[in-house]
Amino acid sequence: MKILIADDDDVSRLALGAALAKRGHEVVAAVNGTEAWQAFQGADVPRLAILDWLMPEIDGLEVCRRLRSLPDLKTVYLILLTSRGSKEYVVEGLRAGANDYVTKPFYPEELAARVNVGVQVVELQLELARRVEELEAALQQVKQLQGLLPICAYCKRIRDDQNYWHEVEGYIGTHADVRFSHGICPACWTSVVKPEFENIGLRVEQ
Repeated sequence: MKILIADDDDVSRLALGAALAKRGHEVVAAVNGTEAWQAFQGADVPRLAILDWLMPEIDGLEVCRRLRSLPDLKTVYLILLTSRGSKEYVVEGLRAGANDYVTKPFYPEELAARVNVGVQVVELQLELARRVEELEAALQQVKQLQGLLPICAYCKRIRDDQNYWHEVEGYIGTHADVRFSHGICPACWTSVVKPEFENIGLRVEQ
C-alpha cells in the first residue's frame, strides 16, 4: 500500500520508512507539511499517512483538516505522530480528522501494529467501494430491462434506443448476466415441428 510519512526529523522519517518498505509498502516521504499536502494533489495518492504534528510551513493538524475537507480524500487513514500526549491534544487531533494517534518516542512495534490496523481499514473501504460499483452496475442493468420494450409482432426482435433491432437472445444477453439454452416448447412441437416431420414422411413422438 502507498503510505506517506511526513516528519521533519530525518532519523525518525528514514527509520520508519525503512520499516514500512521492509513490510512491502510503497513509501512516500515528506519533510514538511507543504510537501505532505502536495503528495495528495494528483492521481494515485497515498491511502494512509503518518503525519508529525509539529512540522515547518504546515503542521500535521492542518494537513488533517485539509484532507477531511475534500470528499475524494476523506477516506485516507491518518495517524498523527507527536510528543504531545495529554488528553486535550489527543481530542484535538481526533477532531481535526486523525484516525489514530501515537506519541513520541514511539515503540516501533506499536506503530507497526497501528499501521496494520490502518491498512486493514483502507482495504475494507476499497473492497466496499468496489462492491458498491458492482451493485450500481447491476441495478443499472435491471433498469435497462424495465419499462416498455418495442418487440416486432412477427419476428419478435427487440428495438433498442438507437432504433436498431436485435434478436431476443442478443438483447437480453447484453443487458443482463444470463446465458441461453434452446429447446422446443410443447405447443410449438405440436403445432409446428411435428407437422413438418410428418410432411416429409417421418413419424416422431415428443
